[in-house]
Amino acid sequence: MRLTVSWIRALALLALAAVTGALLVLAACYLYLAPQLPAAGAIREVEYQIPLRIYTEDGKLLAEYGEKRREPVSYEELPPLFVQAVLAAEDDRFFEHPGVDPKGLLRAALELLRYQEIRSGGSTITMQVARNFFLDREQRFLRKFNEIVLAIQIERILSKEEILELYLNKIYLGHRAYGAEAAAQVYYGKPIGELSLAQWAMIAGLPKAPSAYNPITNPDRARVRRNWILQRMVDTGAISEEQMESARQAPVTARYHAARPEVEGAYMGELARMAAEDLVDQDIYTEGVRIFTTLDAKRQNAAVAALRQGLHAYDERHGYRGPLGKVDTEGLPELGWPQPEDTEAAPDQDQPEPELAEETKPDPADTLDDDRAAWVETFRDQPAYGPLRTAVVTALRERQAAVLLADGKQAVLDWDDLRWAKPALRKGYVGEAPNQAADVLNPGDIIYVRPDGAGEDAHWRLAQLPKAQSAIASVDPDTGAVRALQGGYSFYASKFNRAVQARRQVGSAFKPFVYTAALENGFTPATIINDAPVVFDDANLDEAWRPTGASDRFYGPTRLREALYRSLNLVSIRILRQMGISQTMNTLDRFGLPTDRFQRDLSLALGSASLTPLEVATAYAIFANGGYRVQPFFVERIEDKNGKVLWKAPAVEKCEAPCAVVNDADSVPESTPEADDEGRFIQPPPVKAPRVIDEDTIWLMNSLLHDVVVRGTGRDARRLGRGDLHGKTGTTNDQVDAWFSGFSPALVATVWVGFDNPATLGWGEYGGRAALPIWIDYMGKALDGVPERHPPQPPGVVSVRIDPESGLRARPDNDDAIFEYFRKDNVPELEAPHSNDGRSPEQIF
Repeated sequence: MRLTVSWIRALALLALAAVTGALLVLAACYLYLAPQLPAAGAIREVEYQIPLRIYTEDGKLLAEYGEKRREPVSYEELPPLFVQAVLAAEDDRFFEHPGVDPKGLLRAALELLRYQEIRSGGSTITMQVARNFFLDREQRFLRKFNEIVLAIQIERILSKEEILELYLNKIYLGHRAYGAEAAAQVYYGKPIGELSLAQWAMIAGLPKAPSAYNPITNPDRARVRRNWILQRMVDTGAISEEQMESARQAPVTARYHAARPEVEGAYMGELARMAAEDLVDQDIYTEGVRIFTTLDAKRQNAAVAALRQGLHAYDERHGYRGPLGKVDTEGLPELGWPQPEDTEAAPDQDQPEPELAEETKPDPADTLDDDRAAWVETFRDQPAYGPLRTAVVTALRERQAAVLLADGKQAVLDWDDLRWAKPALRKGYVGEAPNQAADVLNPGDIIYVRPDGAGEDAHWRLAQLPKAQSAIASVDPDTGAVRALQGGYSFYASKFNRAVQARRQVGSAFKPFVYTAALENGFTPATIINDAPVVFDDANLDEAWRPTGASDRFYGPTRLREALYRSLNLVSIRILRQMGISQTMNTLDRFGLPTDRFQRDLSLALGSASLTPLEVATAYAIFANGGYRVQPFFVERIEDKNGKVLWKAPAVEKCEAPCAVVNDADSVPESTPEADDEGRFIQPPPVKAPRVIDEDTIWLMNSLLHDVVVRGTGRDARRLGRGDLHGKTGTTNDQVDAWFSGFSPALVATVWVGFDNPATLGWGEYGGRAALPIWIDYMGKALDGVPERHPPQPPGVVSVRIDPESGLRARPDNDDAIFEYFRKDNVPELEAPHSNDGRSPEQIF
């Protein structure tokens, strides 16, 4: 008995010595490692990497840039059951241990001894926080000791709730999602607070191995881990058996949800991103910077829809170029004619869904039945742009086609959606109209379809990616703020921003600037100019220049007003010739046009100058705002992640010339981001918008441009039913470029249509046919709810009866007299009895 007691005492002393030794070793390790580790207190100043986000003026998301998708949330915003799911999966004793769990470490050590490899690290959530914020992920014993030391220090500084908040905002959960809120958005397209118990458990299973237990790429394995977590939640008392069974029966509904913009605006997003790099000092891609552009969401959506509809209308006029490819239908299962409940409803074309980059589009393959998945697999790699959706023809009827879309849904194309598809021939010709669906399509054809119609009338229509391109730029004439901008059919098909980068000849849309110079230099709306053939000999040319109009018709002596709304080329040339290039250039300079790029010859009268759509729109803003030159800008303000203003565009203030002009050249108004003593942003002084054209001339020009819409080449715009619209069409030689630039006092918009590699748009594709319909569709929506405005007639302008043939003031007995507007000091002479003369030889000949 005495021997036994001695052995027990010896073993106890040996155990005490071992424990003491272990504690001394741990203490020594702590004292040695602690000074070498980063200060745990730095965790309070942690900065999450939050992507750059770009918004419309009214707060709708346009674009997101950054490698990491993250939406930090507070602990209070996390659902309690989700927190319990995470604890059940990762650290069920989290609220009990001091940052290190001896049981977990002992289990990890025994597994290492048994299996000769690391099976589990025994890490607590606090230790994972230490590793994620301060250490690397290499599996080494020294790193584990470092984790332990840092975890103990973190627990002294932060509360358990604060540690959990850090963990659930930092942890990587697959598919670029960092943190719980981002994961909820990526996998389910909802905030974390709106998910179900099964979905919370699914996300809670991701920290262990985001790729292995991913519900998108490994749904079966993810389901097993989800169900294990649900059982663990029962074991910990977080949920009941009934809740677990109900959640276990839930299907795996996760699918990839890209960071979907709310408004289509990738071209503007790229402009704003590049501007912000120069405007603020922060790392804009990681520090949660938010850029608010000047875009109006409603108008931007209208611009995108109008541009695409206009390009499709043009494309359909020039024939169907055939399918994208062919599918070998041998061996593919029969899908049958789609039933109404299985068909895909087309979205409203007037509310375009924001376009996603191809690499961020969801892959539907995991959610389809085997038959449809087999069909989709044959064309899933075909890219789709804008509103276009790829589809394969599965069956035909006499005047209908059944198609399977890339998302696995079926649709039916009716005859009205197919009958446009005359075969496209060479040199712009088209073939015979089809009589049946088989004249257009065959089973196995890979095609594009697009939504057509609005509301309940929306349906799918056969389509193709337009070969022609277009751009639209719309600005607020009073400030220069860009309210809508689209640089092409699809940013992801072509990132070239034609609204600001494509310099194209403007054609007759340039004439209003020449006519303005004429009115400033003695011409009146009633001045008579001869529309007749003219020949110019120039030693610099190989042959004589014989300018012509859009048709072979000549109108002879013509009043200036009529010449503009008829867009008579020869009249414009004679005006420029009489005024002289230098005098005209003076006026063009005041419009802010880049005259250093212009040819100094008479072709300028016909619009040989090359401008971008935004440059044209900005110059037209001077007509719309009463004669003041504004500079276009597209960034309204830039904020940090907390809403602090880092940069703000200055206000715009009209002034009568001469006045000091700030920002006379830059497209983004300069603004010094100064701050007061408390770090608050100080609003910079206003940018001056000087008067460059007197109000009498502007009012007269607007009267002329209104007639273009009422009775001239832009008369189709009358269908908008507004009396305050003005504008001008433009078409270059051989219909290479088509334009329409127009405005109301509230808004300016310029539309260009053409090919990137200049080529004819085809016979009859003038500005009034190719570009004007886009402008009409856009302005109809953009001006909805905006009351008409009619600037008052200036005191310096009077209305006088004139003889329409001579342009002279009419005698009281002239029954053919009409009213015309003049400056008070420029009223024409009274016509002589029975005489139509009174014109200069230059004006006649």
